[in-house]
Amino acid sequence: MDIFEKIAEDKIREAMEKGEFDNLSGKGKPLELEDLSRVPEELRAGYKILKNAGILPEELELKKEIISLQDLINCCYEEEEKQLLTQKLSEKILRFNILMEKRRVKNAALRYYKNRIYQKLGY
Repeated sequence: MDIFEKIAEDKIREAMEKGEFDNLSGKGKPLELEDLSRVPEELRAGYKILKNAGILPEELELKKEIISLQDLINCCYEEEEKQLLTQKLSEKILRFNILMEKRRVKNAALRYYKNRIYQKLGY
């Protein structure tokens, strides 16, 4: 155990003895673990931070906007407004598809180079 781990352990022990952890929300309840298996490993920490801050990742924000626009179009009776909403919907879908394609290409390239590095290292 290095010096920083020792200091951290001592601070945690002190806090426990003072009862600073006794009134935490969720005490005695099981942890709610999130399934992040579908999120690329390199993005998980960032997604978690954004979620805790109440900020959606760009692709989820776009998906939410797409669903809202589809609902508005379904309820719209004026043809001119419906065309405007349909145009906005097309733009959002295009932006979403471009974003997802960039992510697929990036992830494929990362996997390729990761595999090459592992091969060179003999794994």
